[in-house]
Amino acid sequence: MTMHSPKSIIATASLWAALSFVQTAQSASSEPADEVLTDARIYTAAGPPAAGSSAAGSSAAAARPELAQALAIRGGKIVFVGPAAKLKTFIGPKTRVIHGHGHLVVPGLVDSHLHPADIVDLDVCDLNSKVVTLRELSAFVRDCLDHYHTAPGKRLTVHQWNISEGNQPEKEYPSLRAALDAASTTRQIQLMGNDGHHGAFNSLALASARDTKGVAVGISKTSLAHEFAAYSKLIGVDASGEPNGVVNEDARYSINPQSMMYVDFETIMQAPERIPRRLNSVGITAMMDAMADPFGLPIWDKLLKEHLLTVHTTLAQFYDPSNTRTLDGKVDYDGMVAKAKKVRAKYANNPLLHADFIKLFADGVMEANPYSVPPTLGNAAMLNAYLQPIFTINAAGQALVTGYVDTASETCTQARAHPESYQSTAQISQFMQAQGFHPEQCTISSGQLQHSRDIEMEYAKRMHLAGFNLHIHVIGDLALRTALDAIEAARAADGNSSTHDSLAHVQLAHPDDVKRIGRDHLYVAFTYSWANVDLAYDMSIVPFLQKVSGNSYESRHVPGSYYEENTYPFRSTQDAGGILVAGSDAPVNTRDPQPFVNMATAVTRHLPGQPTLNAHQAITIREVLDAYTINGARFLGRDAEFGSLEPGKSADFVILDRDILQLADQGHADEIAGTHVLETWFAGKRVYRAKVAPPQ
Repeated sequence: MTMHSPKSIIATASLWAALSFVQTAQSASSEPADEVLTDARIYTAAGPPAAGSSAAGSSAAAARPELAQALAIRGGKIVFVGPAAKLKTFIGPKTRVIHGHGHLVVPGLVDSHLHPADIVDLDVCDLNSKVVTLRELSAFVRDCLDHYHTAPGKRLTVHQWNISEGNQPEKEYPSLRAALDAASTTRQIQLMGNDGHHGAFNSLALASARDTKGVAVGISKTSLAHEFAAYSKLIGVDASGEPNGVVNEDARYSINPQSMMYVDFETIMQAPERIPRRLNSVGITAMMDAMADPFGLPIWDKLLKEHLLTVHTTLAQFYDPSNTRTLDGKVDYDGMVAKAKKVRAKYANNPLLHADFIKLFADGVMEANPYSVPPTLGNAAMLNAYLQPIFTINAAGQALVTGYVDTASETCTQARAHPESYQSTAQISQFMQAQGFHPEQCTISSGQLQHSRDIEMEYAKRMHLAGFNLHIHVIGDLALRTALDAIEAARAADGNSSTHDSLAHVQLAHPDDVKRIGRDHLYVAFTYSWANVDLAYDMSIVPFLQKVSGNSYESRHVPGSYYEENTYPFRSTQDAGGILVAGSDAPVNTRDPQPFVNMATAVTRHLPGQPTLNAHQAITIREVLDAYTINGARFLGRDAEFGSLEPGKSADFVILDRDILQLADQGHADEIAGTHVLETWFAGKRVYRAKVAPPQ
């Protein structure tokens, strides 16, 4: 691999702002190019907007003259794209000729939602999303404690814990807390979920939890009824009502204020160029930092100062309105707006980095834990209450549904009315023997919004009035409805509907709200690789949303059922008029942004060899490629600079080892996932080259 980051890249970038978007044929041909690329199949993403954008019809992408043979570069910008026969006028004695050898060339990719500082591999205790039982987890953590010499009283943080697969209990390890306690009772242990929303702790860490006054009261059965009652939906309990180690979302702050952060800023600062290097290696030349913490700004400043930033960067600034208060306890909207404006102004004239988006969470995540007793419910905000399935574990260690709790029954009505009757282990055991389920399963929960609806609405309005684009994390269908309400109210407040407001993820969407996405011309950053069928993951979702018997594919994926019809609605969103962009959400699940895995799954809606998840929601390879290129650039408000291969734009392009268009057209879309980048070019400079590259 070769990484080029000369100062000329930044100097060239500074010149872009002074140059016009379109160069005339006369000026473009008046002098030779610096480089020309020929003998290639070039997907330009130019011409009419692709299907799904607000300015296009459904056949626009198909009608686009998509392939060229050659392009020419001068001063870091494209001056010609077209047939190879017209390239001669751009070739002079000093022009470098690059032969594409028939490879497919695409515009530099735009990842519209990831966490860039977290994608770098560091020397930390890392499970890398490996599927493990609780016994295996405990042994892994013990090894980390020894390897990293964690001293008594200190904390070991375990990264990339797989929250939706594995974690099977057994007699000696009945819960996550027990498994972590078996690893150590003298050193604090924290598991960081690979989704960024889940966590788990051992007893010593749970005991360190502080209340709102900063007093260490610990998380226990008693404090869950008092000091931490507001977190009851976010903290898992065992059969006796004591914490089982699971602590999710904001509840983690009571133990560790940095519980949502994977990144070690100090370590990253030692070599920040690893961020753009990794992105360039998979063809990414533009991206949005989807949760830009102000503490991370020195990383970007160093990259800019040392001329190492080879990715067009947009920061979606993140401030937590629930934890940002004035002295009288009110949400400090004015303070957050002032901070956001200051950061935006700092980078206002920077040609490589902008900070004009604001990140807001509408809810958390939908995954539940079928292995805990009682099962831990998801916390994503839902229009309907989560169901309460009754599970058993088969000989293979898999969860099966044997029935459902009737939460409307007299038994459950009484259990909710008199929780004091089910406090002791003996009382709970007697109830379970008589009823066949835990009394906590009489709970009726629809999850919860990340903040109260009033805060969500007011925060969105304040930031919109300050001129920011909104980027809202949405998982549940109620969260989506609330986010749409907030965006529409914010637009009504300032009369501005041209902002690039957006949604991320959208795991479940009511059809009425999909229509609103289209009507409002919102951008949606889907993580396309999540739209697949997986037994373990499905059992953490589907049985809690609709009734299932056993765990067969047929029982979990019923045609016409609400979840099956409306999960990850790629096609419905595009057909409604929403604008598809692409966000890997790395390091969620994997630190690899894996754009071609995402593209393959967008087209197939399945993992290789596995059943398909609602095939009618699939999109075409050209539609997802546009989501990764021109649509992403439009979303960031920078499509005059990049996103397609046209004269006047930055010479950002990627040479691939296979033709992903032909693979899809010929019925081999699964093979797109194995695509590798041969070369990545940014502003007319090659910033990545694979170890095995095409001959020059």
